[in-house]
Amino acid sequence: MEILHISAECYPAAKAGGLGDVAGALPKYLNKIGTKAGVVIPKYGTKWIKQQEFIPVFKGAVRLHNDYIPFTIEKEKEDKLGFPLFVANIPGKFDRPGVYADEAGRPYDDELSRSLSFQQAVLQWIQAAPGKPKVLHCHDHHTALIPFMVKYCPEYQSLAKIPTAFTIHNGEYHGTFGWDKLYLLPFFEAGARAILDWNNAINPLAVAIKCAWRVTTVSPSYLGELRQSSNGLEHLIAHEQHKSVGILNGIDSQVWDPKTDSYIHTRLSDDMASFKQANKAVLSQHFRIDLNTPVLTFIGRLVREKGADIIPDLVQRVLHSGINISFIILGTGEQYLHDALKHLPYQFPGRFDVALEYNEQLAHQLYAGSDFLFMPSRVEPCGLNQMYAMRYGTLPVVRSVGGLKDTVPDIGEVAGRGIRFDHFNLDDAQLAIYRAAEFYQQKAAFQEVRDRISKLDFSWEKSALEYNNIYQQMTAIAQSAS
Repeated sequence: MEILHISAECYPAAKAGGLGDVAGALPKYLNKIGTKAGVVIPKYGTKWIKQQEFIPVFKGAVRLHNDYIPFTIEKEKEDKLGFPLFVANIPGKFDRPGVYADEAGRPYDDELSRSLSFQQAVLQWIQAAPGKPKVLHCHDHHTALIPFMVKYCPEYQSLAKIPTAFTIHNGEYHGTFGWDKLYLLPFFEAGARAILDWNNAINPLAVAIKCAWRVTTVSPSYLGELRQSSNGLEHLIAHEQHKSVGILNGIDSQVWDPKTDSYIHTRLSDDMASFKQANKAVLSQHFRIDLNTPVLTFIGRLVREKGADIIPDLVQRVLHSGINISFIILGTGEQYLHDALKHLPYQFPGRFDVALEYNEQLAHQLYAGSDFLFMPSRVEPCGLNQMYAMRYGTLPVVRSVGGLKDTVPDIGEVAGRGIRFDHFNLDDAQLAIYRAAEFYQQKAAFQEVRDRISKLDFSWEKSALEYNNIYQQMTAIAQSAS
């Protein structure tokens, strides 16, 4: 391998959010352009992982203070994903059905020891491998101490000349832990203590920003937003801007293709209008909804970050105001939002329905059958759902943040693709939905936008080339220094 991606998630093996989509697609498209890339993740007890056959390639043991934790690095036998997938089998740490939380949604309480054991297992394996990667590409705080370890931990300094890239998928989560847990880290040079410190705690995200050769974010706008608001890392991100770049995520156009999608009822031929009509009709099999109205759908995690907490009050305001639109919600998240949303189908029969579940097939059908997709996010580093939606001729209604701002120009602009609103409040969101309902009635204009956005190229090819350029720059520097 030339590029080894080190990640906590990788679709379809283990996914909790957009990180999984990126780790499952970028390596595939790097291989397509001739750059050999693979992925290593923990070996979770997910359904997909249990169904695959893995071959052991390396065995070792990680020391966490006085404990020695055995592990095995295994390779998926058939390379089904379009790239080599490796898993770190660490018994007692990751062999659970959830990625970050149990089946009841309770976060695991040993996240630090899990993270440290995984990162060190990967480094031990790389050290022993006869052919080493040219670049280590780490993703989010779960792998953020690797750039530090290869620089400052004598145990892993044989890897110090391998360039490290670090991608921030979600800067809301830093992985911070107290100095009282320092004993869990491998031995490091005394002078490096200041590298670990940020506001009197150990902050893995900050450490990676300091130590990685290159730092990327998942959209250009998100990089700018992090310089303004990143939970205390604003100065650091601004200071390291010389090595930072925002690269917009792509989508896997093989998975998200309305012409071949096996999840949806009717596939796209040449007629977008009939494709949408047929798939919209199928929604009545899953939801009690008036399909004679425009249908606006929310798909995703029902959490504050995604702006989902605005939905219950917004639905009340919109439907009481007489706006002719219907709502469908698909997702899981905070229990108080579950409780609030459960009551709305009875209050607004035929105009609101909800499925409180994670359902990949139903999500595809909703992208194909809905008229609009609603993304009121407080934070959206890149966002993939709006790209999926447009591929299926569904217009996004989004807040102007992060990747949503980069990918969804408003219909009031030249080559508009959807409807945007700026402020996270009920007034702005209600106005955006009013505009959506009104635009739906402009049949010719609505159809023109629907046809046009379905032809946009959001595939990973362009983004993969941008990442590849960064890899080449780093390897050139590494070669000149050796």
